[in-house]
Amino acid sequence: MDKGYAGHCLRRARSLRDSLDPTSARSVYIASMPARTRKSSATSPHVDASFDPDAAATGDGLFGLSTSPDEANVVVIPVPFDATTSYRPGTARGPAAVLEASKQVDLEDLQYGAIWKAGIAMLPIPRNIAALSKSARKAAEPVIAAGGAVPGNRTHAKALAAVNAASERVNAFVAGEARKVLDRGAIPALLGGDHASPFGLIEELAKRHRGMGVLQIDAHMDLREAFEGFAFSHASIYHNVMTRIPGVARLVQVGIRDFGSRERAFAENSMSRVKVFYDQAIRDRQFAGGANASWSAICADIVAALPKEVYISFDIDGLSPDHCPNTGTPVPGGLSFPEVCHLFETLAKSGRRIVGFDLVEVAPGPNGEDWNANVGARVLYKMLGATLKSRRIV
Repeated sequence: MDKGYAGHCLRRARSLRDSLDPTSARSVYIASMPARTRKSSATSPHVDASFDPDAAATGDGLFGLSTSPDEANVVVIPVPFDATTSYRPGTARGPAAVLEASKQVDLEDLQYGAIWKAGIAMLPIPRNIAALSKSARKAAEPVIAAGGAVPGNRTHAKALAAVNAASERVNAFVAGEARKVLDRGAIPALLGGDHASPFGLIEELAKRHRGMGVLQIDAHMDLREAFEGFAFSHASIYHNVMTRIPGVARLVQVGIRDFGSRERAFAENSMSRVKVFYDQAIRDRQFAGGANASWSAICADIVAALPKEVYISFDIDGLSPDHCPNTGTPVPGGLSFPEVCHLFETLAKSGRRIVGFDLVEVAPGPNGEDWNANVGARVLYKMLGATLKSRRIV
């Protein structure tokens, strides 16, 4: 049997490990294989001589690695929170699902090479935030079911207060973790959770990188003001960023195909602080043909709209729904995985510096289906590569 195929089969089998006899022949065989383990320093990464990046992943860390968050060049902050997801919940389970799926990702990358050598780690998934998500979601559900808070309804007012307070706690938690990573000189990233999750990270980065821009890949503009009454709704993240965080100079949105009239007006009246590359407009440009119709030309225009320091915000529903059928609010259309990879590489090679990023709205299926997480893990690895390339670390 081909070695690569055998390794793939073994890695896929890991998801069944809880139901397997730990003394089985398969378990003994896996235990005898070299784990994907490595240790590194954020300032002087090194590779354990015994590490085999082509072996089946048996480590517990992100991508099967064992780099300590205290030593990594990039630290991923997991945020299992989705209190305000308005269509269907489940993104709170995203961090755990992506962590597990990441062990299926082969570590050599065509665009960036051995990304893993730079030192990548994820913090433990915080149980207190997961518990807070459950309680806040329970409080939010009557408001969501009503289509938003009804003025004068005391039950709704009480629910809004509880959910908004929970969101403030999440923001504070994320900002605190981001400060620790930044103070050590490492690069912070976030794995959500719903799209409201990264507010604290963006706020902390903007204090240190005033004038930075955000590249948002998304099906939605997320420019609604306190959607359904929730101050930090997943649909309000970039209204909050652009009105509450003065250090963010520009927002460039790509793949947008679902939005409201007030959101469109917000962008059009932003005095060029918000630049939108609508999905349909991108396709119309391609359909028209000509020298400027290529995806490379479009990517060049997207990147040209960004300042020198960039934060990437990636909502998985920015991809076409066949890549993310279980996300909270899927929309027809969207980008393909190769298009996203080319956009990331164009940004990484442009001379701009990626200061951080997030991946949000990944949700496993109701029966544990892992396709969304499988795609999400690969998007995450590509963002890691682009970030490190932009910093000349890989």
